[in-house]
Amino acid sequence: MTNTSLTMSSVEQFIVIGLPGFQDHESKLLFSGIFLIAYLLICLGNFSILATFMLDENLHKPMYMLICTLAVFDITFSSITVPRALAILMFDASVTSFAACFAQLFLYHSVGSSQTLLLMLMAYDRFVAICNPLLYPTIMTNRFLLKQIALCWLGGFTTLIIPLVLAVRLPFCGPNKVRHLYCDHTSVVRLACTDISVNSYVTLTIGLSVMFISLAYIVYSYIRIITSVLKIASSEGRAKAFSTCGTHLVVIFIFIFTAAGVYISYRIPGTSEDMRIIAAVLQTIIPPLLNPVIYCLRNKEIRDSFVKIVKRCKISP
Repeated sequence: MTNTSLTMSSVEQFIVIGLPGFQDHESKLLFSGIFLIAYLLICLGNFSILATFMLDENLHKPMYMLICTLAVFDITFSSITVPRALAILMFDASVTSFAACFAQLFLYHSVGSSQTLLLMLMAYDRFVAICNPLLYPTIMTNRFLLKQIALCWLGGFTTLIIPLVLAVRLPFCGPNKVRHLYCDHTSVVRLACTDISVNSYVTLTIGLSVMFISLAYIVYSYIRIITSVLKIASSEGRAKAFSTCGTHLVVIFIFIFTAAGVYISYRIPGTSEDMRIIAAVLQTIIPPLLNPVIYCLRNKEIRDSFVKIVKRCKISP
């Protein structure tokens, strides 16, 4: 078969089979129930943040703009994968077109990369606020922050252009069953009927570079923050700051290390497919579930604003 004929893919649609080891009705019902409840809570929590931000002009500040942007990322990231996974588990809607599969693949990894960059920007915001409080109003203006948020979106989508182009050019002429709950890059690329070494190395290099460069800066920022916090005279102030920093880092580590683990697990023989798939789905569920609690319910200003808005809605029909 010539190279020209190979580039003409004979696969027009993919079959996303879900969890290979849990194909019975009871298992599908259990997982779909868990994912559905989690997704509804994600939407409820993050849309509440967006509504509170839009209705209260006092929150139109850099820190709350970042929290609001994170809420948009959380809704978008989980909406790319969870509804599709629910359709497969609940209704056996496993068939997806070639174009739809690659669109989901591109959006999933692009939004994930953009969110990683946003977490790095949020760490920088806290670093300036705590370590250089006098310069904070000058550095972190709304205009500056909007530019940085736009760069996070642009950077995340730009990093996936090369892996996407390399993947689309592959010949898909045989197997079309994606062993996942959605169209993941590696799961789809492995179905190509040619050598995919270049694709694997390029994707792994770009993915891990984005994750660990961001993580390195986040860790550096929080080390500087913790050093500054140790100088606080009040033990109560130190405890509060450590509690906040600790919870932030836990969610960031869950998000980044789970993604890195999924990337690497494809290269380790004998890794459980089901565990890898569940870990990938949890990466799109756990951080969006925890972020509203960590960044908002524990923030007095947002909490008071939300209560004020709810009371105003009860009074006004």
